[in-house]
Parts: sequence; structure tokens; C-alpha cells
Amino acid sequence: MKTASTKINRRSFLKVSALTGGGMLLSLNWLAACQPKEANALGMPKEWFQFNGFIKIGENGLVTIMSPNPEGGQNVKTSMPMIVAEELDVDWENVLVEQADLDTKYFTRQFIGGSQAIRSGFTNLRTAGATARAMLVAAAAQSWNVPANEITVKTGIISHKGSGKSANFGEFASLAATMPVPEEVPLKSAGDFKIIGTSKKNVESKNIVTGKPLFGIDTKREGMLIAMIVHPPAFGKTLKSFDDSKARNMPGITDILQIKSIQDDYKKTFFDTVQFTDLIAVVGESTWQVLQAKKAIKAEWEIQEAYEEKRDMLGREGIRVVPKGLESMASQEQAMMVAAQKPQTQRKDGDPEAAFAQAAKVIERSYTGPFLAHNCMEPMNFFAHVKGDRVECAGPLQKPELTEQALSSRLGIPLENIEIAMTRLGGGYGRRSYAHWLIEAAVISQKMNAPIKLIYTREDDMTGGVYRSRYQATYRAALDENNQMIAFHVNAGGLPENPLYPDRFPAGAVANYLAEGWEVPSNITTGSFRAPRSNFMACVEQSFLDEVAEAAGKDPIDFRLELLADAKANPVGERNDYDAERYAKVLELLREKANWGSSKDGISRGVSAYFCHNSYAAQVLDLKIVDGEVKIDKVTNAIDCGLVVNPDAAKNLCEGAVVDGIGTAMYGELKFENGVVNNSNFHQYRQIRMKESPDSIETYFVENGEDPSGLGEPAYPPVFAALANALYQATGKRFYDQPFINQLNS
Repeated sequence: MKTASTKINRRSFLKVSALTGGGMLLSLNWLAACQPKEANALGMPKEWFQFNGFIKIGENGLVTIMSPNPEGGQNVKTSMPMIVAEELDVDWENVLVEQADLDTKYFTRQFIGGSQAIRSGFTNLRTAGATARAMLVAAAAQSWNVPANEITVKTGIISHKGSGKSANFGEFASLAATMPVPEEVPLKSAGDFKIIGTSKKNVESKNIVTGKPLFGIDTKREGMLIAMIVHPPAFGKTLKSFDDSKARNMPGITDILQIKSIQDDYKKTFFDTVQFTDLIAVVGESTWQVLQAKKAIKAEWEIQEAYEEKRDMLGREGIRVVPKGLESMASQEQAMMVAAQKPQTQRKDGDPEAAFAQAAKVIERSYTGPFLAHNCMEPMNFFAHVKGDRVECAGPLQKPELTEQALSSRLGIPLENIEIAMTRLGGGYGRRSYAHWLIEAAVISQKMNAPIKLIYTREDDMTGGVYRSRYQATYRAALDENNQMIAFHVNAGGLPENPLYPDRFPAGAVANYLAEGWEVPSNITTGSFRAPRSNFMACVEQSFLDEVAEAAGKDPIDFRLELLADAKANPVGERNDYDAERYAKVLELLREKANWGSSKDGISRGVSAYFCHNSYAAQVLDLKIVDGEVKIDKVTNAIDCGLVVNPDAAKNLCEGAVVDGIGTAMYGELKFENGVVNNSNFHQYRQIRMKESPDSIETYFVENGEDPSGLGEPAYPPVFAALANALYQATGKRFYDQPFINQLNS
């Protein structure tokens, strides 16, 4: 049996208190750097419930578990409380789940992104439940005057076999609050789990399907006004002047004002990415009235000069150069071609130059990926009410504690005076990490001295950033006379971000290896997009390996497994960031479950596998071409993400990733002409349609006893290449440029 310290480190502690009516409150402030404070047992204020994660036990045995992280459809609001409930050993039917608000004083990782929520919180959440259980046992032992080690707990019932006594949690909750917090608590063995590893329905399912207000767009307050913004029509332009005389006289319009969302001298952090900071704000009584007034504003724009901005990228300070100019697809392509000729070496093993010179066969291919828009279903929005030196906010965002810091700096209001209620995200995918619209809403509210709900139109979001970068990569592979790969070279870069992960597979599996990267400065704002950078690199790497396997006359899965066997037996280098054995087991599971090697009339198959976000995903995609259109018959997933907390929810997450990835690879593309986004709404930006989704998606998980390692993103990147490789089998054409629909129709 594993034990856990209740003081996991100096940044973690537990706190208990008695509740009015015989309840118990246990707060686990994991990953927090703060001092415990005394709690009022009577008349507890609502603010007190804003802790990162806590258990509340009522006198009737009902348990409330707070979910600390934002919920964006990945189901953490169900899975995280499941982890607590497992170690508490409560009947899941007697658990209520509530969304915690942001409290940066007591929580420093209250965000979603990077598939890290379950991975980073797993042990700490278990410890919270186990500690509460231990204190309830101690209370029962004291009350019954029996040894604690003779007491058992099962689904919310505390029992002592020798005396025949039993009680529910509620009967000892108040007494348990007075018990000392144990320094160590035993944690269950995985074989004893009753909740973890079982499928539980999403705790919000009923609210979602019945249309209950859950999202930021649903927020309403007395006296609330609606605001919209007008930003420059092109990247590389800024506001010069505007005429609002017609708009001011339109019905329902309260005010029109110029705002600056972020000051020029502010040192932007990683998620303060925003290009347009000089804006026009239109404020009025209703969304329709504001929208009409917005259209009536006549603004004049001018070319913005090049400038530098100070950045603090998660502790790495630097300067971002923002160039002057109105970028177009052609100018971007030319700049990328020039930069690719002067790359920086990011990893080099052996003597790749000599190996290529001696090779019996060299395969070289180039790939491109366009800018992509996130297109969250719920438009960007946020509520803000600045009341003197206090701020109340509510809305959907992924990194609330980081955004709160920027908000505090912009308004000049202390962090402790800012409250942010986290609503459910109507789609995130990285876009809601960059919550500049919260700051815009608060600045407008401060100027208007009124509660404001800021709403972006679809066009505002799609033409104002933040996007996935535009990427390019060239691969070379050298084969000897026995068709063994003896050298591998990748040259990858982007505008403005370099997507290369130099230490990922096949690094470590090839004696002679060279990885080079480059980037091109741009005034177009880019940032996190589901599985950042991996969404491109997985596609091009796995497409290329498929072509190399064909050149070597080998089965695609066998070829990858041979490389992984080499990486396991004789790894090259010391920085390889994947486990070759786990990687191979995912491919072996996929080969079995997809019945690889079998054939079906009219069906073409493609395979892909990738490691990212600490997890491994492999996929086989089956498709056919019917009347010139792609019809996807089936996708088989094999996933190693460690222990799966909620299997049905995990499968749902993988299914969503597959559909999302197919749609993006096939249709996603954002184009620029003279700094203007040409795809301003869905009539110009193609999304996947229901009939284009796979008929069937099957998901299988490797069972290896490892702790959870992340799942929100890993199943997304490899499906790009599985689709490309299947399309090759169906058409005889290799697909080098996204979106694939362009080449398919050419």
C-alpha cells in the first residue's frame, strides 16, 4: 500500500473546520504557497468556498467535492472529484460536485492546458480524500473507544465489526473536524479502486442538455450593459481616428469610447499575446443595438511602425520583435524559404553528412501547414464589473490565475480585490488561454462605471487572432544497401514559431541524426492550438516515415517497431523524451485491435503513432473514395495515458480528438492578403460536417499501472498522418500540404 504525506511539499497543506449543523470542511490547497488562516465555523461567508479543492460533508452524509480547474469539455469536473471520492471511499451516488471560483492566493495551478490537470493533481487529490477518511476514522475510534485500525470504511459507512457499530460520514463529520491532521495517510492500491477506472456520467450532462445557464455568454447582472469592440482590419495597422457621430445617435447606445487594453510598457507574459490593443468600444443596452452601431462607425487606420515588446515567457525574459508591414501568403512563403536556408542546429548525433554521402538511397520530402483558427463554438465573451478598487468577473478562460495578474497590473487593483468566477468553456483548444477580452471588458467597465458583458462576433475572433502558426518542414532519410535507415535529417520552422521537437522519435533510434530549426518574425499573433506544434510535427513526421517504410520495402508498423527496438536496445543520445518500450506497446496493441494486415474490399488503410504531452497515441484509419468524396469507415485508437480515471469520458475525449483532427487536416486553412484575414466566418473557413465524420471510432487503452499522464491532446496529432497515409493508399498520391482537400480536388 502506498502512503502519501499530507504535507506533500512546502507549497501544500490541509485544513479542516467544523461546519454549522455538524458538517466538516476539508480544504486541500495543493500546489499553493500560502499560510493557513483561521476559519469561522459559524456564518461562513461565500468567499470562503473559493478554495482550489475541498470536501464538504453534511450531517446526513452527503459529500460535496469542489472541482478546481476550468471545465472545457474534457470532463475534469467529473474526473477530478472522482479521484477525491475514491480515497474518501464515499458512494458516488452521494456526491455533489461544484465548480470552484478562482482563488490565486490558495491555488497556483487552477488552469487547463497541456493535458496536465489530472496528471499534476492525481496524487494530491487522492491525498485529500484519504486524509478526510483518516480523520473520520479517528473520530469514530474516539467516539466508540475502539482502536482505529479495527475500523473499516466502505461507500460512506464507517464500521467496527467487533462492536457491531456503524454510522455514515455525517454522524462523525463535526467531530472529525477537531481531529489532528495526520502527517501521513495510506493510499489505496490500484486493485482496490471502486470509482477510479469506472465510467461515470458527466456531472453536468443534465444541465447541458436542458439548456441551463453554464457558459459565460449566459451571464446576466442587474444594470449590465453590452459591449463590442472594433479592431484594425489588418495585422500591421493601428487606429488613427474615427467618426462615431452616426453610431452615437442610434437606439440603445450608451457610449462609444477609445480604449487601450494593454499599456505599451507592460511586460507581457506567455499568455498576454494580443496584437490589437488600441480599440474602439461600443456600449449599449442590447447585443443587436451594439452590433448595428458598430457597423456605423467610420474608422481610419494607419500602418503601424515596427516595435519591440518585453516578454516574460514563463520565466524566460526576452524581447519580441514585431515587424512593420502587411503580410500576404506569397511574402510569407518567400521569407520562410530564406529562413530555411539558415537554420540553427538543435540536435546532432553521429555524422549525418557522411552517412547521407554514403547512402544507397536518399528520400527527401517537404511539407507545409497553414495558419489555423480555433473557432470555439461559444464566441469570446466576458463579464466584468469594476467597482472602485474591487473587480467582479465571470466567464470562460483557461488560464484564469495568469490572466488575473495581467488584469491587476492594467487596472492598478490588487489581486486580492479581484474575483473571477469560472464558467464552463464553450470550446477552448488553447484559444481561451489568451483572455485579453477579459481585460478589455474590465477596462470598459472601469471607464463606464457599470457592469459590462463584452461579446466578440465570429468575425472579431477570426480576424483578430490568436492562430496556429504557419509551418514548413523538410525531411531526409538515408537507407543503406540492406534498406536500413542509417541517417535522418529534419529542417523545420515557422512563421513566427519553430515547431520542432528535436528529442522526439526517431531521435534516439538512428545513429546519425540532425535536427535543425528556424523561425520568421511576424506581426500576426499566434499561440497555443490543441497539441501545440505537435499537431503539425506528428503529421509530417509520420507521413514521411510511412514513405520511408515503403522505400525500404517494409510494413509501416514493422518499420516503426524496428526503430523503437533499436531505441530501446541501443539508444542514441541522452535527451530522448519518450519511452521506447511504451511507444512500441501502443503500436502492438493497435496492430492487434485494428487487425492490421487484413484487407477489406474498397478500404484503404493508414497508420500513425506519436508521443506528446507525456502520452502515446497510435491510430489506424480506414477510408474509401465514393463518387470522388472521402468516406471514413473507421478509426482505431490505441492509447497509453497511464491509468484511465473515467473510461467512457476518456473514449469520448479521443473520439472528439479524432473528428477534430480529421476536419482540421482535411479542411482547415486561414489565409492572409495585405494583413487581412480572408476567412472571416464559417462560409469561408471550412469545418468538418457530420457526414464526414468516421462511421466508427474504437479506442483501446494500454493497461500498465502507471499514473495518469494526460489525454486531452495526445489523440489529436497522429490522426492527421493516419488520414494522409490512407489517402495515399486510396489515390496513389502523397499528401504534403494541408489542407488535404486542395490536393484531393486538384
